[in-house]
Amino acid sequence: MILSWKETRSGIVNPDERLPWGQTIVMGFQHVLAMFGATVVAPILMGFDPNLAILFSGIGTLIFFAVVGGAVPSYLGSSFAFIGPVAAVTGSAAANGAANGIGLALGGIVAAGVVYTLIGLVVHLTGGGWIDNLMPPLVTGAVVAVIGLNLAPAARNLSAVDPVVAAITILAIFVIGLLTTGVFSRLPILIGSVIGYLAALLLGGTSLAGRQYLGVTVHGVDLAPVGAASWFGTPAFQAPEFNGSAMALIAPVAIVLVAENTGHVKAVSALTGRNLTPYLGRAFIGDGVATIVAGLRGGTGVTTYAENIGVMAVTRVYSTLVFLIAGIVAIIFGLSPKFGAIIGSIPQGVLGGVTTVLFGLIAVTGARIWVDNRVDFTRTVNLFVAAVTLIIGAADYTVTLGGFTLNGITLGTFGAIVLYQIFKGVSDVDDFAIVGDRAEAEAEIRAEGSTRTLH
Repeated sequence: MILSWKETRSGIVNPDERLPWGQTIVMGFQHVLAMFGATVVAPILMGFDPNLAILFSGIGTLIFFAVVGGAVPSYLGSSFAFIGPVAAVTGSAAANGAANGIGLALGGIVAAGVVYTLIGLVVHLTGGGWIDNLMPPLVTGAVVAVIGLNLAPAARNLSAVDPVVAAITILAIFVIGLLTTGVFSRLPILIGSVIGYLAALLLGGTSLAGRQYLGVTVHGVDLAPVGAASWFGTPAFQAPEFNGSAMALIAPVAIVLVAENTGHVKAVSALTGRNLTPYLGRAFIGDGVATIVAGLRGGTGVTTYAENIGVMAVTRVYSTLVFLIAGIVAIIFGLSPKFGAIIGSIPQGVLGGVTTVLFGLIAVTGARIWVDNRVDFTRTVNLFVAAVTLIIGAADYTVTLGGFTLNGITLGTFGAIVLYQIFKGVSDVDDFAIVGDRAEAEAEIRAEGSTRTLH
C-alpha cells in the first residue's frame, strides 16, 4: 500500500507523489466539489437522504483506497445505475400499501454490492489479462468517450437554467487553467466555481428569482438554507430489509458497475501512463464493499466518478493522497448540514459550466486512448464498432427489461464489447480489393508517364 508520497512542485503529479500539503488539501476540496452535484442529485431522485449519500461517498472512497492499496486514484460517488431498479422497488412497495420502500431498496443495494464483490474476487484471482482481451483500446476508448457524451445533456440542462453564469464559469476555468501558473493553475475547477458563484450572487442577488439584463435572467443564490442549517448533525441512518424480489431486481446493477469501473480504470491508466489493469479486481472489490457498507446504513450504491477523472485530466494531478483527503472532507460535509447547505446553494449555472468542461474532457480522454494506442481506423470493423457505440451512448439509447434499465452508457459499453468480439476476426476483404485495384491503376498511370492522379 502507498503510505508515503514523494513531494513534487511542478509537472505531472503521479499517484505515488503529492503536491505540498496545503495544495494537496485544496485539491481534495476541488474533487469533493466536482462530485457534489451528481452525488446529491442521485439520492434525491431515489428518495434517499443526500447527507447520507455524501457521508458514504467519503467512507466508500476511503474503503476503495484501502482495498487498492492507494494505487488507483478514484473517487466513489452515488451511482445513477441504481435509479431505475430502486424506483421500481419503491414504487411497487407504495402500490402494495407500504409506507416506505427505502428499506427494501437498501436490501437490494447490499445484494448488488455482494455480487459486485464476488465478481471482483474472480477477476483478482484469475488476473485482469482477459479483461484486456475483452476490452482492447478500441472498446475502452469508445466506452470512455461514451461516458462523457452521454452526460452532455445533463451539462446542457444545467447551463440552460442560467447561461450567463455558466458562460462566466467556463471562461473563468479557461483563464485559470490556461493563463495562470503555480498553485492557481492546479485549481481551475475550484476557483472557476467560486468566481461563478460570486457572479451569480452579484448579478442575481440573494433571491432565486434573480434579475434581468437585456431580457436574460440571471438567477441569484438562496442563502436562507445556509443560515438555517446547523454546523453539526448526525444523519438519520436507515436499516435495510432483505426481500428476495427486491434483491433480484436490484442485484444485476452489479454488471453495470463492472462496466463503468472498467472504463474508469482504463481512462485513469491512459491519463497516468500506468497499466492499472492488475488492480481491476481489487477496484471491483473496493467498490463492492463500499456499496455494501452504504446499503447497510441508508446510503446509495456507489461507483467510480467520471467528474473526478475530468478534474485529473485538467490538473494533471493523479496523487492518490488527494482522494484520501477528499474522502475525509466528504465525511465532514456529510456530518455537517451547514457545509452541505453551502455546497447545495451552488447555482445550477455554475454546475452547468463546470460539467460542460469536465464531461467534455472525459469524452476527449476516450479519443486520447485511441490515439495513444494507435487504433487503426482504416479497418472497417473498428469504424463500425466505434461509430455505433458513440451514437448509442450520445443519444442515450435505453432498453428496459422488466424493472431493470440499460441506459446509453451501459448499452454502449456492452454493445462495444459484444460487437467487437463477434466481428474482430473479420478481414476487410473489400477494402483490400479496393486498395489493390487503386495500386494497379496508379502503376499503369505511372507507366504511361501521365500526371493524372486518382481521388
